[in-house]
Amino acid sequence: MINFRIISKIIGSLLFIEALFMSLCAALAFYYHEEDQIAFLMSLLITFGSGFLFLLLGRNSENSLNRKDAYLLVTATWIIFSFFGMFPFLIHGSISNLTDAFFETMSGFTTTGASIIDDVEVLPHGILFWRSLMQWIGGLGIVFFTIAILPSLVGGSVKVFAAEATGPIKAKMHPRLTTTAKWIWTIYLLLTVCCCIGFWLAGMNWYEATTYSMTTTATGGFAIHNASTEYFHSASIDYVSILFQFLSGINFTLLYISIFKLKFKALIKNSEFKLYISILVGATLWIMYFLLTRLDYDFERAFRCALFQVVSFMTTTGMFNDDAGTWPHITWVILGVVMYLGACAGSTSGGFKCIRGVMLLKLVRNNFRQILHPNAVLPVKINGQNIQQSKLIALFAFFTLTVIMVLVTATIMIVAGIDNTNAITIALSCVSNVGPTLGTQIGPVMSWSMLPDYIKWILCPLMLMGRLEIMTVLVLFTRSYWKEN
Repeated sequence: MINFRIISKIIGSLLFIEALFMSLCAALAFYYHEEDQIAFLMSLLITFGSGFLFLLLGRNSENSLNRKDAYLLVTATWIIFSFFGMFPFLIHGSISNLTDAFFETMSGFTTTGASIIDDVEVLPHGILFWRSLMQWIGGLGIVFFTIAILPSLVGGSVKVFAAEATGPIKAKMHPRLTTTAKWIWTIYLLLTVCCCIGFWLAGMNWYEATTYSMTTTATGGFAIHNASTEYFHSASIDYVSILFQFLSGINFTLLYISIFKLKFKALIKNSEFKLYISILVGATLWIMYFLLTRLDYDFERAFRCALFQVVSFMTTTGMFNDDAGTWPHITWVILGVVMYLGACAGSTSGGFKCIRGVMLLKLVRNNFRQILHPNAVLPVKINGQNIQQSKLIALFAFFTLTVIMVLVTATIMIVAGIDNTNAITIALSCVSNVGPTLGTQIGPVMSWSMLPDYIKWILCPLMLMGRLEIMTVLVLFTRSYWKEN
């Protein structure tokens, strides 16, 4: 039976945390004396008051969660956070349409980075900061943040971690999950601070550096300028962005082992990291060749633009320093492939994940060996660890579901009059939490405002399922989930 009281209690406490984040934006609005002051104050009061009501509903609850509770809690938290997160946009009037406001907020928290705002530069500082902050909060997970700061609140936190963490293999760096969560958030915060300092040294002011560092390390991609980082026309800013997008795409457990434990060989020997690097280098060189030969870019610009876009698409950040929509169409195919694959599990990036790519490659290799040696027992090993049969079955289920969702969503959009390339890449972009799309109607540097409202409502759950890796959400719609046993 679902323990709705404990779920309500935890959501209430999480809404207090969301209200606290809103208060930072309110303080910024007062500092700049802009018209979004009232919007944040009202949003803060609504969120805080609703959190109090949730706490009342969850009073006297037992502080323990079973697996069913964890899946419902995680899915409900992301939806409710997005619901309350849209109030600053609606009350301020920067987004007047309910559909657009919810879409923008869901895109922010899931770090998809797809925006319906045509001109972000007219927005006040507080609203722009809230867009970046949403992505930073969602980068590692809303409930996972709670495990780090309020471990006693989330009873059964291992189950919550399993429901929200990305990737088929949930690695822990410490026996206690709360300690693991604190270390991971420490690394995340350290990356954000270093990225902020790097942007500032490269020429941004502190406000720009802070907002861009949050969306870069969250691999979200929301920008405070319409031209993203291309606005600055700075090679040094591009290279800082490339570096921290790349680092944020590495498994944070692996970063902890290599940086804090000084075991650099663990990084180099890791199968997932090797695939991540190999595809990144290969795709960059391939696109660089086309930019040099077909668009007459000079060598440095071709290298920087190719590397930036490959890292941005592969880590599912979605920032841009050039308009890839004007590049040869073969580069769209390359970017589409790396966009779907994504970076490493246990990072802030979305996508299929390189670890699943490694598993698939090893399964294919084993299949060839099985043809030659029919009676051989060929286990799938990754980094010396045997992969259970159940995880291999889950791998194919995940792959099948992502393909089905992309095809169904793309078909609906094609029927709605969206061109084929845009329809497929929009669906891929949402399920992989990337943000930009490729095509003739909506390019990688354009907003998604032209999409019909009903298409946006279809894309919202697609973004959520992409962030929570599908099963966490879809399991709620199975008959067996709601049986008391």
